Amino acid sequence: MTTPQPYTPGPANLARVQKDGENWTLVLVRQLRHSPEKVWRALTDPAQLRDWAPFDADGNMGIAGSKVKLNTVGTPTPLVSETSITRADEPNVLEYRWGDQDLRWELEDFGGGTRLTLWHSIDRRYISMGAAGWHICLDVLDHALSGTPLGRMVGPDAMKFEGWRRLHANYAKQFGSGI
Repeated sequence: MTTPQPYTPGPANLARVQKDGENWTLVLVRQLRHSPEKVWRALTDPAQLRDWAPFDADGNMGIAGSKVKLNTVGTPTPLVSETSITRADEPNVLEYRWGDQDLRWELEDFGGGTRLTLWHSIDRRYISMGAAGWHICLDVLDHALSGTPLGRMVGPDAMKFEGWRRLHANYAKQFGSGI
């Protein structure tokens, strides 16, 4: 894992939650200065995922129907899950299941860049943690695509980072959860 470069995350304003019965979905929206095609490659190419994502993939995630193993990074006990790519409409929509959670990435051409929206079904107890984690992952992604890499910040290493702690507290306050 690369040693992260110093940076300060922006305000906790990227995420919101949706609730449908007992099901909770974390929704993050980020404007990126890069084309949907470039962002798509970062979401699907195993080599690029290693720059920013909280997991490693053993194959290309951009092929609908394919199976890819995702391995969490930086966790005390690695979690390996076989993932089915359920939808891959390059460069607009990517859907897959990570463990027992569904993820949907939507990429929209927006002002010469991309509006990236992530829907992540997540246990309510972890929404603020997930929001803070994805917020940092998306910052790292943006820097990597810009050629100014910060270094991957995930798992317990991210939680030690003051920026993550601030984001976590602010998202918890925003969502009304102490978690």
